[in-house]
Amino acid sequence: MNPSGLLSPRAIGHRYEDIGDRPVFIARQRVSRRSTRRWRGLGRVLLAGTLIALGCAGAGAAMRYGLSAPYFAVAAIEVQGASRLEVAQIIETAGIQVGTNIFRLSPYEAAKRLEYLPGIRHAEVIRELPNRVKIIVEERRPFTLVHAGRLHWIDEEGVAIGSLPHVVAPSTPVISGLTPEELETMREHPSPRARLAIALIRALLRRASLLTAQISEIDVSRPDGPVLYTVDGVEVRLGADEWESRLGRLESVLQEIASTPDAVTSIDLRFRDQVVLNGGLPQ
Repeated sequence: MNPSGLLSPRAIGHRYEDIGDRPVFIARQRVSRRSTRRWRGLGRVLLAGTLIALGCAGAGAAMRYGLSAPYFAVAAIEVQGASRLEVAQIIETAGIQVGTNIFRLSPYEAAKRLEYLPGIRHAEVIRELPNRVKIIVEERRPFTLVHAGRLHWIDEEGVAIGSLPHVVAPSTPVISGLTPEELETMREHPSPRARLAIALIRALLRRASLLTAQISEIDVSRPDGPVLYTVDGVEVRLGADEWESRLGRLESVLQEIASTPDAVTSIDLRFRDQVVLNGGLPQ
């Protein structure tokens, strides 16, 4: 212990007492670091809120300007991919007009409206800021003709594209046996019987022979399978399956009857081991 009785700062572990006088008001005060941190945190929150409010106000003003400024009014509409459909029809169906605010139009809705057209398989509408719109369409390609009161084009999926405006010589057999009501539904949903005929046409095309040119019509109205008609009017009963092998037999039979004087009006290939000719001799 310090002999002088004085307190030493080097005294280890000794707790010093407050020996000064404390007025009443000062004695009641407490200094808290927690309160200081609380006020600082509240200040940061207020500052962040102010900045967010200012940002929202600025964004709202920018949005109002974008939706009303003449700078963003559509001045040009470009259409790409159209060959069979008129450009004016595509723009009208899309519902986009020159002068429309570019932010007020919906590219998704415009594309959906275009895809309702029978001749369009897929459509895309693109905004090109500040004032241009691009429409890209993928047209359905005519695959063959359907005879149902009038001649109508269908694509390779069996979707009806539209009536034939002028006479053409199709490179594939014409499909018959579909009703006008069935053809009407094919604008949205391919007919199962049309798909059957298309599958048969594909089988003909895969042979890469003259047989396709010899077939003028495929009738799908029969319940026991499609019936083919040659350009010479010969009826061919093909059956509902095994087309690849039966088409090979048909090609051989047509070559054979072409070199004989016997008139043949029908060929029946539905039997596995024989070909039945009407008007000629059984093979």
